[in-house]
Amino acid sequence: MDPTQATREVFWNIQYTWLVYVLMVPTLAVFGWGFWLKIRRWRAGQPAVRFDRLGERFQLFLRNAVGQGRTIKSRYAGLFHSLVYTGFIVLFLATTVVAIHHDTPLHIMKGHFYLIFQSLIVDIFGLFVLVGAALAAVRRWVSKPAKLVYTDEASWILVSIFVMALTGFIVEGWRIAVTDDVWAAWSPVGNLFARASDPLMSDAAMQTGHVVIWWFHLLVAFGFIAWVPFSKMSHVFTAPLNIFTANLDGYGGSLKAIDFETAERFGINHLGDFTWKDLLDFDACTECGRCTDVCPANTVGKSLSPRDIILDLQALMHERGDSVLANGNGNGSGNGDAALLPIIDQKTAVSPEALFSCTTCAACMEACPVHIEQLPKIVDARRYLVMEEAEFPEGMMDMMNSLESRQHPFAGTQFSRVDWTEGLDIDVMADMDDPAEAEVLMWVGCGGALVERNRNTVRATAKLLKKAGVKFAILGREESCSGDPARRVGNEFLFEMLAKGNVETLDRYGVRKVVTSCPHCFNSFRNEYPQFGGSYEVYHHTQFLDQLVGSGKLPANGPGAQAGNGETITFHDPCYLGRHNGEYDAPRNLLAQVGGARQVEMHRSRNTSFCCGGGGGMAFVDEPPDQRVNQERAQEAVDTGADVVAVGCPFCATMLDDGVNARRGERDVKVKDVAELLWDAVGETEETGEAAS
Repeated sequence: MDPTQATREVFWNIQYTWLVYVLMVPTLAVFGWGFWLKIRRWRAGQPAVRFDRLGERFQLFLRNAVGQGRTIKSRYAGLFHSLVYTGFIVLFLATTVVAIHHDTPLHIMKGHFYLIFQSLIVDIFGLFVLVGAALAAVRRWVSKPAKLVYTDEASWILVSIFVMALTGFIVEGWRIAVTDDVWAAWSPVGNLFARASDPLMSDAAMQTGHVVIWWFHLLVAFGFIAWVPFSKMSHVFTAPLNIFTANLDGYGGSLKAIDFETAERFGINHLGDFTWKDLLDFDACTECGRCTDVCPANTVGKSLSPRDIILDLQALMHERGDSVLANGNGNGSGNGDAALLPIIDQKTAVSPEALFSCTTCAACMEACPVHIEQLPKIVDARRYLVMEEAEFPEGMMDMMNSLESRQHPFAGTQFSRVDWTEGLDIDVMADMDDPAEAEVLMWVGCGGALVERNRNTVRATAKLLKKAGVKFAILGREESCSGDPARRVGNEFLFEMLAKGNVETLDRYGVRKVVTSCPHCFNSFRNEYPQFGGSYEVYHHTQFLDQLVGSGKLPANGPGAQAGNGETITFHDPCYLGRHNGEYDAPRNLLAQVGGARQVEMHRSRNTSFCCGGGGGMAFVDEPPDQRVNQERAQEAVDTGADVVAVGCPFCATMLDDGVNARRGERDVKVKDVAELLWDAVGETEETGEAAS
């Protein structure tokens, strides 16, 4: 046998092959029409810039669309999805090879290429599809995880995939058996079917069965292709596009400013308010439920389900789509009556109760394998409720009233912005002869200056900066809230007022470098103030202190170097430092300087960290005792066996302190900021004479 002559007849045993091409025309027509309808709907959305920075977009596309980077993080689901995904790619390439070989002068399906690719590799990847579909079936019909959406459509998709793979092997096996194919060994799966069928069926029976199964296979395949744009399988095309057009600025920069002079209404409560990218998000959803699975609010039993919000909006888009487009011209001006119908409804997943349960932690966005942007949609809907309907939880109202009248969210505090500085001799910008002498502005934040349990954090930070010889100052009474709580609850007008005021103050003093111990302030300065002309070099205090230790300006140990005293420390990643801004190492580097202590990680840490429950304005809302996110997280921290829960955020410190006190039982567990622990390790300072304590 000369392997260079290896090949096979394309339409062996099949008559009326012209029917294949006749059936292909309506199949592709329906397929194209279905996606044309989707594109029309998307084009009716508001403008969004998502085809810039092409180099970065291609990298993201290769990593998470082609490489399935996020999908495979879920081991079981990632395994069967990857098997089906890679299998279909190879089978599509194999079908393309057959078409080129049969319908063009390029007869490429022969020789070693035929044996290695078209026979061996295609058989292996066809088996991948079969196994992947079987694994998916076990998950859907046997293990039945609660997060899945159980619909007839999903079941039919799974059955169709399995049937296409199985019938493909059957027709291959019967062809091999009847023709006694000399190259059968190169098609191991088909050859297995041939060997299994040979003793049970006559050649005539297999030949007849081959014709029937071949046409059945073709009809199932063509029907499946035509059905794709009208089913969740459309994500095969919408998901890669969604990944390519994802927000490249990180979750921290995902909220956009409102032009109050031109906006007809504030926030979103109508389909016509969404951008084309939002509408694409709805169609890209695979219903996997990973977003809801990691949602802190959903975990503790609240009504918020990020997946259901997206799916309900998808259903509304499909239901009202034609009306939305009725008077549109494809450039974002769709203004049919349905475009003006409200989307926020107490009877759906997009209810005020659900929307105001969100902590804005971005765990949903981090978990989504196709980069759907749930958080901006939730905040935009909050904007509508707050600024158009004046609808929000009572605790958020008190917080916003305090922000308006006192420029901080803590209505009941008895402290001033400078009380925490007592005995530290810290420069205040307004009192300095030359504010430019201050290399760094230490932005204290409301949570650091005005909440008693957090004053030790900012005191420790200030003492560490002094010990390192950093020339810094504070704004003191001129400091206002960064506006983060206002923006997250949906009061964009109040946020803009606070942000512009802070930018004006910082620019007046010529501030260029900002260090803050609050990740929420850090995120606002770093990602959101540039929207209002405020561009600064911004550091979280753990980042800046880590640099000082690394450069030798801050000693890695001192009289308190063994401050750990054999204790075990676990670090809670703040959402707005970690997921929103990608900083995970600096706090852990500093904790490594606490001699005598051992670090342990919680099960959910780094980019999968579980929220403390205080973000998104939720720190100011009185939650039901059985639905408190902070207690869920505190229990996880306590379960590590840690003696100390280290934090890097004043809100996290307060929330976890409350949670630990509620759940620790008899074991004493402390909650301390990284700066406090580092100060304990560094020891006495020359500048203040205060010993670490």
